[in-house]
Amino acid sequence: MKISMLINGEQVQARNGATFERRNPLDGSVATIAPAATAEDAVAAVEAAAEAFKTWSRTGPSERRMMLMKASQALEAKGEAFAAAVASETGASAIWAGFNVHLAAGMLLEAASLTTQISGEIIPSDVPGNLAMGVRQPAGVVLGIAPWNAPVILAEALQEAGLPKGVVNFVTNAPADAAAVVEAMIAHPAVRRVNFTGSTHVGKLIAATCAKYLKPVVLELGGKAPLVVLDDADVDAAVNAAVFGAFANSGQICMSTERIVVDSAIADDFVAKLSARASSLPLGDPRLGPVVLGSVVDMSSAKRCNELIDDALAKGAKLVAGGKANDTLMPATLLDHVTSDMRIFREEAFGPVKGIVRVSGVEEAVACANDNEYGLAAAVFGRDVARAIQVAGRIESGICHVNGPTVHDEAQMPFGGVKGSGIGHFGGKAGVDAFTELRWMTVQTTPRHYPF
Repeated sequence: MKISMLINGEQVQARNGATFERRNPLDGSVATIAPAATAEDAVAAVEAAAEAFKTWSRTGPSERRMMLMKASQALEAKGEAFAAAVASETGASAIWAGFNVHLAAGMLLEAASLTTQISGEIIPSDVPGNLAMGVRQPAGVVLGIAPWNAPVILAEALQEAGLPKGVVNFVTNAPADAAAVVEAMIAHPAVRRVNFTGSTHVGKLIAATCAKYLKPVVLELGGKAPLVVLDDADVDAAVNAAVFGAFANSGQICMSTERIVVDSAIADDFVAKLSARASSLPLGDPRLGPVVLGSVVDMSSAKRCNELIDDALAKGAKLVAGGKANDTLMPATLLDHVTSDMRIFREEAFGPVKGIVRVSGVEEAVACANDNEYGLAAAVFGRDVARAIQVAGRIESGICHVNGPTVHDEAQMPFGGVKGSGIGHFGGKAGVDAFTELRWMTVQTTPRHYPF
């Protein structure tokens, strides 16, 4: 399938005609041929957005709300097409594609609901007769950089909904050109905000470039989400959450359960049930029928996961489900008795290979959960909810769910991490704060006294 960029309302190719291919990870067949944008193409997209901003920023909330609602409906209607595209491009399951479409459509509805919720405040002033206000206003052009593993792009649905040309632009680039293309956009004076979702390594490069040009940035980066199972947990409920959180999209989600931290008092029962469930998960080519685990994104991911397995087994871990893969169809894999000297204890697997760490008591559980550079999502399971909430409060993460899975996203929620998992938040009112400009404005309602 050949795709186009969207710049100023027109479907276009790169100015120099360059393209790049995306190949299916299972058989190497060409999934898509996309334009390899140049820096000049990227700048054209920014300038189209800057021109559209002049009128879009003054469009009333009802008009914007109606277009966003139409876009949500248009997006939902593309569910089957997205599932086919995701299976072809990344090897992901229809379950994951459906989750992405539903979430993206929900984000459009949430944005629609927020069009009348951009509010400010009256702030008491020491100057007599001075009406002082904190006002939220449109910031300007926002550069959003989307990840391959959550690939639902909204541009076509937004265009179908009637958004004016240039309000939303869509640019694709070959991996080798990413640095030049991204810097050209960040450097442009019209770009006032940057939103990046992706790896911590690339996020640091984006942050450095934004610092160079003094551009505010929201970064949603990697994760090593712990699922803490306390000694009083409902084992079956914890197992269900662990299976979903660890193996949805073959573990290739920033919120994926990466480490399962379980109290030794219930570990044997928990591990037995978890390994049985993991071993039963359907694995296969998602283009041929329903599966839970499809392909990992490429052979380098499979190789990384295989290396993590070898390292853990060499240092004393026990394989209780799954194992190494010779291709990108990697089974749900569990390693028990993982310790801190193993690579899988700290490194983000970003695949269906998960480590189980046995601990004794709450203090060890909290220490283990916090013993890594990331801090995006986390979960705690325990029947004593008050105690579980206390444990959740001590875990260093931007998101934590009590008696729920680490993989959980809703459009209205403040989404973001701490430490190596990023800075800032988006979603709901947090997104309003991140992508609008807060201004102090005053009106002097009575004559003002001046000292000279």
